[in-house]
Parts: sequence; structure tokens; C-alpha cells
Amino acid sequence: MATVTHNKKACAVNPLKMSAPIGAALAFLGLDKCLPLMHGSQGCTAFGLVLFVRHFRETIPLQTTAMNEVTTILGGLDNLEQAILNIYNRARPEVIGICSTGLTETKGDDVDGYLKLIRKRHPELGDTALVYVSTPDYQGAFQDGWGKASTRILTTLCEPRPRTAWQVNVLPGCHLTVADIEEIREIIESFGLYPIIAPDLSGSLDGHIPETFLPTTLGGASVEKIRSMGGSAITIAIGEQMRWAAEALQEKTGVPYRLFDRLTGLAANDEFLHLLSEIAKDEIPLKYRRQRSQLVDAMLDAHFYCGGKKVAIGAEPDLLWQIGSLLTDLGCEIEAAVTTTHSVLLERMTTEEVLIGDLEDLEQRAAGCDLMVTHSHGRQAAERLGIPFLRMGIPMFDRLGAAHKLSVGYRGTRDLVFEVGNIFLDNLHENDPDSWPLPPENDHAQAETHH
Repeated sequence: MATVTHNKKACAVNPLKMSAPIGAALAFLGLDKCLPLMHGSQGCTAFGLVLFVRHFRETIPLQTTAMNEVTTILGGLDNLEQAILNIYNRARPEVIGICSTGLTETKGDDVDGYLKLIRKRHPELGDTALVYVSTPDYQGAFQDGWGKASTRILTTLCEPRPRTAWQVNVLPGCHLTVADIEEIREIIESFGLYPIIAPDLSGSLDGHIPETFLPTTLGGASVEKIRSMGGSAITIAIGEQMRWAAEALQEKTGVPYRLFDRLTGLAANDEFLHLLSEIAKDEIPLKYRRQRSQLVDAMLDAHFYCGGKKVAIGAEPDLLWQIGSLLTDLGCEIEAAVTTTHSVLLERMTTEEVLIGDLEDLEQRAAGCDLMVTHSHGRQAAERLGIPFLRMGIPMFDRLGAAHKLSVGYRGTRDLVFEVGNIFLDNLHENDPDSWPLPPENDHAQAETHH
């Protein structure tokens, strides 16, 4: 059990945390024909726009109500109304996702009331879904914004429908990449089930070349698919951040849910495939038995190089739990764990302390570690400390293919195990090639005999 502490210093140095409005905007980018709208100043939107463009290397449709000093004092109704009308007339989106910011939240704009008034004034907006989520910058972090936006999307658009035994809802957390979502979809479909995923970045931000240009998102979960989620047999939520959304969907439509705190690791994927087998009333496909065997062998090969290694991790709570749990399974020691916001998972971490802080805190605690794991803003700290660096999370702007980094399922876990093991191998080779810890012959032989 870990002790969760909060750094009370006056300012964040080299921030690890990203704000809730940015997380909410990313969730809206996982909807088809959607245009996210940030209710705040132009700078708030520009920051999120640059961050997503650098990470995904794609065009990002993101709009702003462009609040200034005067409109903030007088209220944002006129700006919000004009922004919605401009978006409707120029882009004709099916969904406009509205995220509040610290500016408008501090002023106290009644956005729900504004939207009722705007709909009354403009009946032409009747077929356009307006989804508003309250995400002040000063409350929560990136994954909180994603979770809140997902909840509002479901409660606004979903409707109760007759149950379909082979239809499955999937609510992925923001810590999952495009490749992760695609892998989850493929696994579910291999059981003969039909997954509806929302938000679905694998459709909108997977790096494809579109056949035409649209000013909205191209791909993702459509409004009709989200509405039909009320008729699914079960909801599978991935990440503690998605518990709110799964509970809200269950309350509105009666669809039961099962939450997985991670899908990285051997035991977690065993439980996941067992659940799918129960839903489909069918055996687990042979290819996953093979993949499981490959993962077990990969963990056996890697643990000789991972055992006893000290690791420092800085990430959002769900990603921290996902990566930290796998590294612990491999025999690593979590020497430093820094995160951005509170979560029930933090106390379950296998480490003495989890600090809610920034990358300066991570750098101070990572001295003497064998590996640092965080997003691209931690690369300078790793260089200063002279320790290997593994990039995980958003933003990852100094490497290509960030959206296609796979870490879930048996295959994704296997690849991540090899990546971590090879980092430790490279570091040993650079320091002293003669110090490679060769696998003990007897232990390995016994393990293979056991297989």
C-alpha cells in the first residue's frame, strides 16, 4: 500500500499535468463529425491545438468562443451563441462538444441555461447535438476531463433500447492509444461480438489519409452508434477514469458494466478473455492461447534483466497503474511514482509513496534509478540524470507513431516487455559488455521443461 502525498510548493516546475478541458476536447475528437468548442480565451484553445497536432501529427478541428476581458465580465452568452452558429453554418457537424475553461468557470457562466436559450432562439439547430461538460482548469487533470466528457456524451446521446446479446459497449480511457483501441476491437470481434467504442480515437486520429476534407472530425463513434449503446448486453470500461461513464450509462439504460483497471499484463488479459468467452458462450480462439504462451515466454526471458531494477514513473493515474503494475510483475522496483490527480488506484501501487506533483519532483526522486518512464517532456530530466528513458503517454512529440504504440492484450504486453528488457540490455552493453546477466542454465531449462 502506497502513501499518497500532495506537493504544496508554490508553482509547478516542468509540469507533468495537463488540464481537464484538454482531456475533454480529446474525448470529443473521438466522435464522428464532431467539432469541439472550448468556451474560453483563444490561448486556451491554441495550447490544446498545438499539443494534439504535435502528438498525433494530424489536423485537429478545435474551435474557441474567444472570450476577452469585456465579454468575460458581461457573460459569455453572445460569444457562445455566435460560435455555435458559425460552426453550424460552416461545418454542419452532427455534434458540437463544448468544454468550459477556468476563465468562464470562475466567472460562473450558466452554460446549460445558455444552451436552452440558444436552442429556443435557433430551431435550425434541432438536429445538431450540443454536449456541454464542465471542466475548469483548476480542478482535476487530463484523465478527469476525458472521463467527464465521456459521461456527458453518453448521458446526452444514449437512449434505452431492446438488448442485443452480441453487442458490447467499450469505454476506453485516455491512456489507451489508437493501436490499443484497435487491438481491443479485434479481440472482441474474434469472439463473434460487435463492439461499439466511444470515444473512438482509432477512427478519427489513426493517421489515415482522408478521401475528402471536412472541417469536422473524420471517423470515430457516430451519434447513431452511441444512441444504440443503450441496447448492448454489457459495457466494458477500461481504466478507473471510465467508472463514472459506465455507471451513468447503467443508470440511464440498465446496461450492466464490468470495469478493468488495466488490459496490460498476464492476469488482466486472462480475465478479459474469460469475460468475452462468457458473453459469446464460446471458447477462447486458439490464436490467443498462442499469444498467451508467447507472453509468458517473453516475461521469462525479460525478468533476468528487469529483476531488481529501480524505475521512476510520471503519468496520469490510470497509465501509472498500468505501467507500474507490469514493471512490478517483471520484478522491477517502483522507486519514484509521480502523478497528476487523485485516484483510488494510487494507494494500491507497490511503492512507498505516490506523489501528486510535477516533473521536477520526478527528477529529484529518480536519481540513481535505472529507468525513467513519462511523456516527452521528461526527456531532459533523464538526460541530466544519465538514465534510460521510456516515452509513455501524451504528449509524445519527439517520436513518430505515438498513436500506434501498442501496450494492451497479450501482443501489446509482450512487445512492451521486450521494449523494457531491451532498454536494460542496451544500458548494460554500453556500460560493460562483460556484465551481461546471462540466464541461469538450470532455471531456464526448468522453465522450458515446465512449458
